[in-house]
Amino acid sequence: RAGIVSLAGLLLAAIPSASAAVALHAPDYADDRRYDQGDGSADRADDLPEPVRLMIEAAIASGDPRKVDTVAEFARKTIPAAANEIDAMTGGFHAERRRVAAQSAARKERELREAGLLENWSGRGELGATRSTGNVSETGVTARLSVKREGIDWTHKLLAAIGYQRTSGRTSKEQLLFSYEPNYAVSDRLFTYGLSQYERDRFQGFTSRVSVSGGMGYNLIDRRRLNLAIKGGPAWRHTVFTDTGSDDSMAALAALDFDWQLSEGMKLTQDASAYLESANSTLKSATGLEAKINSRLAARLSYTAELNTDPPPGAVKTDTRTRFTVIYDF
Repeated sequence: RAGIVSLAGLLLAAIPSASAAVALHAPDYADDRRYDQGDGSADRADDLPEPVRLMIEAAIASGDPRKVDTVAEFARKTIPAAANEIDAMTGGFHAERRRVAAQSAARKERELREAGLLENWSGRGELGATRSTGNVSETGVTARLSVKREGIDWTHKLLAAIGYQRTSGRTSKEQLLFSYEPNYAVSDRLFTYGLSQYERDRFQGFTSRVSVSGGMGYNLIDRRRLNLAIKGGPAWRHTVFTDTGSDDSMAALAALDFDWQLSEGMKLTQDASAYLESANSTLKSATGLEAKINSRLAARLSYTAELNTDPPPGAVKTDTRTRFTVIYDF
C-alpha cells in the first residue's frame, strides 16, 4: 500500500497526464488491502489498477525506454500479482522499438549499398589567419579540409592542409599535406587500413616526402561520447631534401585517434603518430579543444608538435604550432 502511494508521488512529476487519475483513485488505496505485501494469499487482485496502468501508458507514449523501465520496475515491486500484465505492456513497447530500429538499419544499409561514388560524403573545413604590423610585419594563414565517406564495410578519408606565413616580407613557413586513407572493417572493432601521404616543408629541410603504409587497427573504446582507435603497420618513405639529395627508407607507423565529447558543445581531440626508422624518425602530436557555435560552426584551439630525431643540417628538431581556427561542418 505504501509502495503504491510513493510510486504515485514519484511519477506525478514525470508523467503529468496520470495525475488526475491518481488523485481520483489514490484514496481507495488507504483501505484496499488486496495489494498489501503479505503471504501471497488468493485474495490478491490479478488486474493492474487503473492509475498505475495510466502511468505505464503515459511512459510508453513518451517514447523514452528509460522512463518505461523505471515505471515498470516500481509497478512490479508494488503489485507483484500484476507482473505478467506489466511485462506484456512493456514487452510490446520494446518489441515495437526493435522492429522500427531493424527497419531503419535495413533502410540505411540499402541506401549505402545503392549509393553512388559521389554520395554519402561528409566533411569539415577549418580556417585560421594571423596579421600583425609594427616592428615586425607578419601575415599567416592555415587551412584544412577533411572529407569522409562511410559505407557498410569501407571508410574513405581524404585530407588536405596548408600553412603559410610571411615575416618582414620573407616566407617563414610553407607547409603542405595531402593524404588518403581507406579503412576496411573486419569486425565491429578490428579494421585494416592503407595510407598514402604527401608532405612539403622546406623549413623542416625537405621539398617533398611521400609515405605509404598499411596495417591493422583496433577501436579500443567505441562509445557515444568517447572513442579511442589505434593502428600500426610497416611503412615506406621517400624524402627529397632541400640540399642533400633524396632518401628511401623502410619504417614502422604507429598512430592513435582519441575523441572525447566533454559536453554537448565541447569536444577534446588528440591525434598522434610516429614514423619510426633508423635514420630520421618523425613524431607528431595534435591536441585540440572544440567549442560549438551552432549546428555547423565551431571554434577550435589546437597545439601541434612535430619532432624529427635527425633533421637535415640547418633545421631544428622540434616544430610547434598553436592555432585558433573556425570550423565549418558539411
